[in-house]
This record gives sequence, C-alpha cells and structure tokens, in this order.
Amino acid sequence: MDKKDKEKNEYFTTGQLAKMAKVSVRTIRFYDTQNVLKPSFVNEDTGARYYTKEDFLKLEEVLLYKYLGFSIEEIKELTLNKNDKDYVMDSMRLQKKLIEDKMEQMQLVRDAIDSTIHAYEKAKNIDWDKMLKITELTGLENSLNTQYKNSGNISARISLHKEFSVNKKGWFPWLFEQIGFSKKESLKRKDIRVLEIGCGNGALWKENVKKIPDNIQAVLSDVSIGMITDAENGIKKAAGKNEAIKKILDERFEFKVFDANAIPFEDGSFDIVIANYVLFYFEKPEKVLQEIKRVLKPNGYLVASTYGQNHMKEISSLVKEFDERITLAAKDLYYVFGLENGEKILSKYFTGVEKKMYDDYLIVDKSQPLLEYIMSCHGNQRRYIPDRYKEFKLFLEKKTKKGFRITKDSGVFTAHKS
Repeated sequence: MDKKDKEKNEYFTTGQLAKMAKVSVRTIRFYDTQNVLKPSFVNEDTGARYYTKEDFLKLEEVLLYKYLGFSIEEIKELTLNKNDKDYVMDSMRLQKKLIEDKMEQMQLVRDAIDSTIHAYEKAKNIDWDKMLKITELTGLENSLNTQYKNSGNISARISLHKEFSVNKKGWFPWLFEQIGFSKKESLKRKDIRVLEIGCGNGALWKENVKKIPDNIQAVLSDVSIGMITDAENGIKKAAGKNEAIKKILDERFEFKVFDANAIPFEDGSFDIVIANYVLFYFEKPEKVLQEIKRVLKPNGYLVASTYGQNHMKEISSLVKEFDERITLAAKDLYYVFGLENGEKILSKYFTGVEKKMYDDYLIVDKSQPLLEYIMSCHGNQRRYIPDRYKEFKLFLEKKTKKGFRITKDSGVFTAHKS
C-alpha cells in the first residue's frame, strides 16, 4: 500500500493507533493475537498491519470493557464483528448503560461508607452490620458484567417473542390475566399481598403497568441487584406521568434482593406468589416450593409458568445444522420443572393444581433478533459462533428470508395452599 492509498482510506499503523488510544504497541498486538481487534489491512509483502477509524472506535470500546472488569473472552463476545447499520450507536448505548450501572452501584458503596463513618463518630465504636453492608455492596459491584449480561439476555429473549409472536395479546398481558388481576371479582378484597420471585427486568409489570390494581401490596425480588435496579427503574419509567400508578408504585411496591431458597418473610405473608419461568433454574425446586407454601396465606395460591419439551425446538435444530457441536442449553430445564411434570411436582405441596396453555408460535423473518436470542442462551454457542460470526449471520439470513416458523410450548400452573 502506498502513501496515497493510506491517506485516501485513512489507515493507521499499529504505532499510530497505539499513540491515538494512549496504550502500548504491545497491547494492540495482544488484542490482535486474541482475535479481539484485527487490522483492517495487512501488507502481504512486509507484514505491516493497518487500522481504520472504525478500528479505533472498537479499541476504545474494548478498553472500556477492560476497565469495567470483563475478561478477554467476554470482551470478544461483546465485540462480535458486526457490520450492522446501527452497530456504532448500539455499542455506545451499551457502554453508557454499563457506566450508569457502575456509577449507581459505586454511589451505594459511598453512601454505606458515609453511614459507617457517621455511626462511628456518634457512638465511637464500629457498627459491624454497616461494615458487612459495605463488603456486600463491593461484591455486587464487582459482578456488574454478569448482571448486565443477564439483563441483556432476558431482553433478547423477550424481544424475539414480542416482535414475532402470532398471538397479538402477548405473553405478559395473558399471564397477568391468569394471575387474576384483570378479574374484577378478585379485586374486591381490601388488599392483595403479592410476591414475585425472579422478577428479572420487571417485564410482567412494565407491560401491564396501567392495569396494576390500587389495592395491591407487591414485593418484587431477584438474586441480582442489577436486575432489581432494572426492574424498579423500568416499571417507574413505564408509568410515565400517570400520577395514580406512580403513587401505587411509590407506596405499595418493594424491590428486594434475596434467594428464594430462604424467603425472608413470615409464614402466611402473601395471597399470591408468582414464579414466571424461574423454578427450573433452582437446583432443588422442591426447597423453593416449600418456602413458597410457607409464606402463602391459607387459600393463597402460586402462579408458576414454564415450557415443555417442544418449546423453540426449531432453533436447536437450526444451530445443529450450522455446527453439530452447538448446544443451546447445558441441560433441558423442562426436566427440572416443565409442562410435562409440573403438575406432579406441585401436587406434593399444593392442591387444586391446574394447567393452562398459551396458544402461540413465532414467524421470524429477520436474522438479527434470532441471532441475539441464540447468543443469549445458556449453552456453548459462544465457543463456536464468534469466530464464524459473519458466516453464521448469512446462514440465518437465508433461513429467515421467507419466514422461519418456531414452535412455542408454554403455559402456566396455578396451585393452591389448602
């Protein structure tokens, strides 16, 4: 490549790129060997490597992820070689979200330290409960990358269903009805105490925010403070300027972080417990069911959704066709708690167990949402797809060109405490 070509295409040498980004040449070479940042052009005669402005933007993104504590493998996954039209803006929004989350968590740490200092100056002794709170918050801050990925994975899965489902009612409005919130006769009670375990990003409440009854007392819980933060902020944002709903959320909603294996409430505390696609994630769902039964009031009930063995089966076949080594789930969760065995499991602890099916399927005619769904799964796809990303995307584009039909095999159980 001569000088004119380099100037025309705005290429930079490894040294120039390192100087622009204020890092060492060794750092650039390391990211090259790790397939995180490859040069846009390599001179076959001299071996000289050249980079573009787009490569510089990608390097800035990589350095930010490194600052936030992501591993090389995680950075590689987050910076897949996408040439999508809005890739740069999507990347910047992601970086902004990560920074905001870290700032919020660091503020919590600062507040806890201030509180500890104030308590010491007042009583002249260490408040060990407050010291433990600082340790807890520091640990949560260090898991920011995991929290973000979990939130992103949930969003990717919800988005695919929301955009391509044939049933226009939507899963969350339908589930809201099965819980009983839309039935006027069930709302005549003076108060309804509700607990949701594994609330994720709060999608159930965001999509039904205008239907939230004014006699509800709700506790939304998750094991991740990142999820709880997303849920609280998202639901309040969905309420918009609706003062009545905002008042309900402020006065009658709590957001708590805890493990459902040990629910921190007294016996008989709730009328309804909601477990939306969550029971199969527990190593021993029986322990969680015992806790749910304990905190339910007499005649209270559990609403637990799950899926069956045919759910999204076409996607599993699709990735196998591309690479037979790919498995989208480390284990089939419906064996733990699914439509086929859910009634039998619940009947050990509850009475009047009923199952209702959600009638729906997907017709996907865009490759990107399907790709994002696949990458959000809990399998080994991240081991095989990143290095063949462009090839895989072309494969999906071909498969979705005329509409790709995907089976949905999902439903909900209601089970009563006698």
